[in-house]
Amino acid sequence: MQLTGGYPFWLIHDGLPYSYPKLCENIETNTVIIGGGISGALAAYYLTEAGIQCVLVDGRTIGLGSTCASTALLQYELDEPLHLLKEKVGVATAERAYALCHQSIDTLSEIMDAIEFKEYERKKSLFFSTHRSQKKFVQDEFNARKNAGFDVELLNKDQLEKEYGLKAEYAILSAQAGTTNAYALTHALLQHSMKKGLQVYDRTFIKRIQYKKNTMLQTAEGRIIKAANIVNATGYEVVNFISKGIVDFYCTYALISEQNPEEKRYWREDTVMWNTDDPYLYMRLTSDNRILVGGRDERFSNAFTRQSLLNRKSKQLEKDFSKVFPHIRLKKEFCWSGTFGKTKDSLPYIGAYKKTPNVYYALGFGGNGITFSVVAAEIIRDLVCGQSNADAKLFSFNR
Repeated sequence: MQLTGGYPFWLIHDGLPYSYPKLCENIETNTVIIGGGISGALAAYYLTEAGIQCVLVDGRTIGLGSTCASTALLQYELDEPLHLLKEKVGVATAERAYALCHQSIDTLSEIMDAIEFKEYERKKSLFFSTHRSQKKFVQDEFNARKNAGFDVELLNKDQLEKEYGLKAEYAILSAQAGTTNAYALTHALLQHSMKKGLQVYDRTFIKRIQYKKNTMLQTAEGRIIKAANIVNATGYEVVNFISKGIVDFYCTYALISEQNPEEKRYWREDTVMWNTDDPYLYMRLTSDNRILVGGRDERFSNAFTRQSLLNRKSKQLEKDFSKVFPHIRLKKEFCWSGTFGKTKDSLPYIGAYKKTPNVYYALGFGGNGITFSVVAAEIIRDLVCGQSNADAKLFSFNR
């Protein structure tokens, strides 16, 4: 599946920072990780840190799937607001899912410090509404987060205008959020893990898997990999391996402005912002003072349709931005699109799947895929090491 369109900024910014070989021989290892994006890289990091012998393979060049198109907002909020998620999956499950994503931002910061990766910043997050009619919706969400123990503050129209220059009616300010560069982070994680024994092969497409006691994978060029375990971190291409019924595909669109190094920062504390609309609008700033805007999601039909909509969607995003920040002139430099998936309950799928023995899935579907990738890596590390993980049942295929 072609997962991106246009010119993803991170790929243009960083190019191909490292080269990885294609698998040209038969090999044997403890664990094979399929997928060289941020989810696969985090799984590799956790497993190699635990002393597990690992090989990572990707059918593409490393990072050129959804990861290079990620806008890399680190948020604990799921696509589904907490007060609505509680009605879907129950209070305990909803609050625990939010808490795990909240905790994963701290964990990810610790990992990035440990590998000396500098391209991240801790931020606050603003969840806002431009509609007066949504006062109860915002209040209910604020109450749900406050009651769950999150550090949040409710802001009104005057506060938003005065403190952020934002044209909105209500907002929830959360103390926990961040931004990064998922593409560069993926390479940094892999380079770190390779020093501890990880083997990485790209342009190595897995054509066939033999699910038996001695698991065997065959590449498109006939090479064989024998392994005790497989970690499937293929993300939205998982439909190549299991049922298509677990996820619905959508396209999201993004643009980034020209750099303005001489101007002051556009809004207070470079706060990450997203709104209550469906599809929602999200905004962040980069370290070199660019404005990144995304949203205008559509159901995915095919790559041609996604690409044909790109110009129109980018213009709509510019108009969306100007409505909430009329005093800021945004001059677009690049725009792109990416494919992502949503599950019925907005939770990811992590762990074993009965039809594919010896395989663990790290499928962080939804808007906060990076934080779910951390959660998945922790759970899978425990399962591969033969340890129990109390959170695994929350995201199982049998839930």
